[in-house]
Amino acid sequence: MNRFFISTLIIFLLLSCSSVKNTTISLPQTPKKTANNAPGYWQQHVDYKMAIDMDVNTYQYKGTQKLVYTNNSPDVLNKVFYHLYFNAFQPGSEMDVRSQTIADPDSRVGNRISKLQPKEIGYIKVNSLKQNGVTIKHETVGTVLEVVLAQPIQPGERVTFDMIFDAQVPAQIRRSGRNNKEGVALSMTQWYPKLAEYDFEGWHADPYIGREFHSVWGDFEVKLTIDKSYVVGGTGYLQNDVLVEGNKKTLHFKAPNVHDFTWAADPDYIHDTKQVPNGPLLNFYYKNALSKEYKTNWEKLQSKTVELMQYFSENIGAYPYDQYSIIQGGDGGMEYAMSTLITGERKFGSLVGVTAHEMAHTWFQFLLASNEAKHEWMDEGFTTYISNWAMNDIFNEGKANPNENAYKGYLYLAKSGKEQPLTTHADRYNFNQSYGISAYSKGAVFLAQLGYVIGDENLKKTIKKYFTDFAFKHPKPLDVIRTAEKISGLELDWYLIDFGQTTNTIDYAVKTISGQSVTLERLGLMPMPLDILVTYTDGSTEDFYIPLQMMRGEKPTSATLIKDWAWAYPTYTFETSKTIASVQIDPKNLMADINKDNNKK
Repeated sequence: MNRFFISTLIIFLLLSCSSVKNTTISLPQTPKKTANNAPGYWQQHVDYKMAIDMDVNTYQYKGTQKLVYTNNSPDVLNKVFYHLYFNAFQPGSEMDVRSQTIADPDSRVGNRISKLQPKEIGYIKVNSLKQNGVTIKHETVGTVLEVVLAQPIQPGERVTFDMIFDAQVPAQIRRSGRNNKEGVALSMTQWYPKLAEYDFEGWHADPYIGREFHSVWGDFEVKLTIDKSYVVGGTGYLQNDVLVEGNKKTLHFKAPNVHDFTWAADPDYIHDTKQVPNGPLLNFYYKNALSKEYKTNWEKLQSKTVELMQYFSENIGAYPYDQYSIIQGGDGGMEYAMSTLITGERKFGSLVGVTAHEMAHTWFQFLLASNEAKHEWMDEGFTTYISNWAMNDIFNEGKANPNENAYKGYLYLAKSGKEQPLTTHADRYNFNQSYGISAYSKGAVFLAQLGYVIGDENLKKTIKKYFTDFAFKHPKPLDVIRTAEKISGLELDWYLIDFGQTTNTIDYAVKTISGQSVTLERLGLMPMPLDILVTYTDGSTEDFYIPLQMMRGEKPTSATLIKDWAWAYPTYTFETSKTIASVQIDPKNLMADINKDNNKK
């Protein structure tokens, strides 16, 4: 994804894969799937076998696809849908029109799609489609292929779909494309007809308008025929059977237990590798034409990427694949299976920062494969949270709250009058800025503030337990909260409801101080437990903790524990042992209170 980080009031733009150069990597064991403890949980499974022949002169390719689909649902399926993402890059597409009608269009898109010429557009044309050998009806509707089945797919049934398709790589505008601004020839993301996800909510056949993805877990086998001078990096493990015929070569990749397959190619790529101790092989693909400064940055990046891989594996869960690739390409930064595409002409700090963010997405959305269209904050926000901590620790930044800017961004939005709930579909925000702050900043605050509510150690345990229980699955927002409840022993449904499903805000105030008595006031609708710092007239201080009654418990704390505050009561009074000089609510600023001015008296 191209990632936007928020600093104060502005969203800033933050800022795979095996070698194909006579190096072979054997296929490792399929990554171990972790258990999901939810009774009755199911998810669909799809296996792809694809062969494509790429013409690097016309940027067109022909493809075949054999797709084996397993219906693990209890439902009879009467239809299926495919995503044809490249069709978005055509004048008049929904992506084109939305970009020209939203109040604050993404500058990378603007009106560029409307100006594409026939040889510059993207498309995927399905020429034939069969179900178990029987030709079936299909209709292309924008970026979605609607398919009428020859026979319904019964629960537990496996069916085979055979497809022949033609495609053209669009000029680089968003994520995918050819000849990006840094001269990378092919950034091949979302390049194949991809079966839509079906789960207990039904089909997720969203049109491609501008946001991100939700896909079916499975195994991929891809044979790519391309000009032999091109170096290729991306998803999967290169097999030993590289075939060279004339001026072309055919590369054979396998990718077990993933939900996407991405590759990039350029004849000018340098390919470096770096081994993570007790971890994966890291691949780095970047242009030889880069200036000396940028090349040096890519070389320095490699040891830092080792540290990042170790950090995320230690603090979330072990990376389960045998390789990971950082590839110069795309239009900013976007995560994919076993890889990321990032732009490469960056200062060193920016290069490490974007790598940290995109690599963190391997955990938050790729392995913990939430629906990015419906719950964009679960991947963007959680990734922002953990990558900010990684940068803080690896670079010894010493920040007490590495997510301070995320708080600032959220507070700006909450007071702007433009906020929409986190339940908003990613394509339905009135403003791109509102989407960016909601997904990245408020999503990060959701996790950071959860640590305030349940305690930092409980949050760390929650993140690891969440990974253990939901890796290789499709977790929902409730799964995060239920995991936190199991770890902390607290009732937390209110937190998900108020912060994740409404635009209710937090606003607590110190109302009065009289001798040894303090009265606090709740002005906002959202309830919270409170950390209180009292300074006495003799210069000493005391920390107090006021539990929220509906939590039915309290976080671990060394503060003086006093009586619960029931949410419906607008005020709360407590007594101290000495005469009070001042009182401060939330002295560490870990609560997203929209008015800090009334927090101290």
